[in-house]
Amino acid sequence: MIGPHLVYFADPMCSWCWGFSPVITAIGERFSQTLPIRLVMGGLRPGTAKPTDETSKASTRSHWEHVRKASGQPFDFAFFERETFVYDTEPPSRAVVVARRRSMAGALAMLRRIHAAFYAGNRDVTATATLTGIAVELGFEAAEFRAEFDAVPAVKETRSDFALSRSAGISGFPTLIAGRGDGTSYDLITCGFQPAELILPALERWLAEA
Repeated sequence: MIGPHLVYFADPMCSWCWGFSPVITAIGERFSQTLPIRLVMGGLRPGTAKPTDETSKASTRSHWEHVRKASGQPFDFAFFERETFVYDTEPPSRAVVVARRRSMAGALAMLRRIHAAFYAGNRDVTATATLTGIAVELGFEAAEFRAEFDAVPAVKETRSDFALSRSAGISGFPTLIAGRGDGTSYDLITCGFQPAELILPALERWLAEA
């Protein structure tokens, strides 16, 4: 991207990213004209095939409790009553990539809707039908979304996002970095959740220096 901008590495099934959702929204509202956001899918658990066991459920529930306490975001803990669930983050990531082809704003909206559907609504966002329904809410035609979602280019683009995240050394989500758009290195704004009252002033300072 040309000029000062942000790159946001996130995952649709990352609980800390759900906690960060109001923060990234606030960033977009505050800096819409000065710091455009580029959204990259991080790839938390893509391609997972094994159902979540009781040990994993306990660990995940602990994370959710921490996120709820830190961020105030709502969670539907009925999720843990599911007998089986395969925590594959590739399908919802691909849905965000499909939305991103229309616009970055659309991708951020898709990410926000998927987060809310999964964490607050206990909906299965690994299911194509669920993702199609969310896409329709955002203005897609169902058949159009399904065709693009199932096509090879969307799969490849999603994998490219995961590869970019790995090559950038991103090891946790959410991660937000800032670039000047002049070919110089990026500056880390946060790796992990931080509230808006800390992030927004930090971005003001970075932008002033940039």
